[in-house]
This record gives sequence, structure tokens and C-alpha cells, in this order.
Amino acid sequence: MTAGTDAWEQRGGRIPLAGHEVFVIDIDPRRAEPGEPGEPGGSGAERREPLLVIHGFPTSSFDFHLVADELARGRRVVLFDMVGYGLSAKPDLAYTVDLQADVVVALTERLGLGKVSLLTHDYGDTVGGELLARQEEGRWPVEIVRRVITNGSIYMELAHLSAGQEFLLSLPDQRLGDDAPMDADTLAGGLAATFSPSSSVLAAELAGSCELAARSAGLSLLPRTIRYIEERRRNQGRFTGAIEDHPSPLHIVWGADDPIAVVAMVDRLGRARPDAGVEVLDGVGHFPMIEAPDRFLAGVQRGLN
Repeated sequence: MTAGTDAWEQRGGRIPLAGHEVFVIDIDPRRAEPGEPGEPGGSGAERREPLLVIHGFPTSSFDFHLVADELARGRRVVLFDMVGYGLSAKPDLAYTVDLQADVVVALTERLGLGKVSLLTHDYGDTVGGELLARQEEGRWPVEIVRRVITNGSIYMELAHLSAGQEFLLSLPDQRLGDDAPMDADTLAGGLAATFSPSSSVLAAELAGSCELAARSAGLSLLPRTIRYIEERRRNQGRFTGAIEDHPSPLHIVWGADDPIAVVAMVDRLGRARPDAGVEVLDGVGHFPMIEAPDRFLAGVQRGLN
């Protein structure tokens, strides 16, 4: 365990949501001291609506550890690890977008969040799309104040899947055996390949992300957790349609050098939502919150504030 992941784990706790133990960090400016997720806050008042952060594949909420505290200046910030990811439960089951959305619905109910802004990345964009669709259908009684979306394959026909993603999708939807050629170093190489050639990410950052992905034999579940890509292909009209059409203000912050969720997606989304704010970060790849945290943070804050 690295010092960074140890500190991250100590900031949160696991709570039962939608039938699974889910790791949650609840940064609440109303509290002078950290508390268990879902515990009431202390005196004082947050100045802005809470922010709900949804991470991507195959990592976890730890992706945002460099920016979480600054995001929480004046607002409550809730981060969690989806089921099958990071420090949450990793059962051997068929993973679906609906499952992850059910977790979010249960989380907002547990924490009493009647309105939120959303910050989503990668797979989190898809889960966010399902949540937006449910909200418009009256199935998620939470007001969406505003949204920031970043680097996700929201238009699958434009996505350039990596060799590793294609390999995982070619496997049966089942847990890998103990002899499978998959370890944290292999994952680190795959993640590094999504960074911009201009990035200079510290090895420790990759080590922490990969360590949490591998926790509780998580890497053996990659052929199962990656099936969201197949769902996205089948249901793009629902997920991306909600991203495009939901009336809440939209801000786009995107790493220009992403080799998978290529920047052409920004152009297409911008045409669908000409009212959206758009910030393209030059020299940044798929993980802008890790590769360029200060620039990413500034862009997100402009979208939220």
C-alpha cells in the first residue's frame, strides 16, 4: 500500500448501497473533522450545491485525490468507488450500467442529497447519462444543477479502443483464472499509454491507481467490468441522448491528446449543445485530473461556479 492510497482509504468508509459495500468519501465543509459517510454535518453551511464525482474504468475515485480538496472549497464533495472498482466490493457477477446507477441513487438517498452538480469521467460519463435519463423520467428525484463532463467515449463510433480494451472484450464475460497474464504492471503500462506524450506523470501516481484497481483480485474482473462498452454501443441513444439533451448547464473539460476518447467527440458534443462551455487542454491525455491537475481544476471550477 502506498502512502497516498492509505491516506485516501482513511478519509472514507464503506457503506451498504444497492446490496453491496461501497467505499465513499464525503468531504463536507460543514464538518470541522472528517466523519463517516452519511453522518450529519456540524455547524456552518456550504455555499454551493454538493458535487458528486463519478470515476472511470478501470480505476477509482483515487483519480481525483489531487483535486478533491480544492473542489471542496465552499461545497460538499462526494466521491465513491463503483462496485467492482477501487476499495468497494468486487463480487463475481455481471456488471451493468444499471447496477452502478442504482448505487448512485441509493447513495444520494442515504446522504440526503436533494440537488447536486455532476463531475464525470470516462465510464462515469455513461453512468451519468443513465442517471440523467432516469432524472428526466422521474425515477431519480434529485435536481441536477450543472454538469462537467470529461474524456469519455460518449460516441462509440468515434472511439479508438486500445489493444488492451479489445483484448478484454474478446474474452468471455467471466472472472480470469489465477494463471491469467494480468498484473498491476501490465495495467500501469496500459494507463500510461493513454497519457499525452507531453505528460510527465510520477510513477507513484500510476502505482496508487493500479494498486487500488488490483485490490481484492480486482484485475481478474476486468473482462466483466469492461462490458459497459457493449452496453454503451447498444444504448448510446439513451446515454448520450441524455448527456446532449438534459437541460442542466453543461461544461466540457477535455484532454486534447486522448488516444481513445478522441477530441473529435468534443466537437460533436459541442454541435449538439452549442450553449456548453468547452475547454480543451493541450498536451493532456485521457486522465487530465492526474496529468494536469491545476489546469483541470481551473476548468472544472469555471464550469461549476
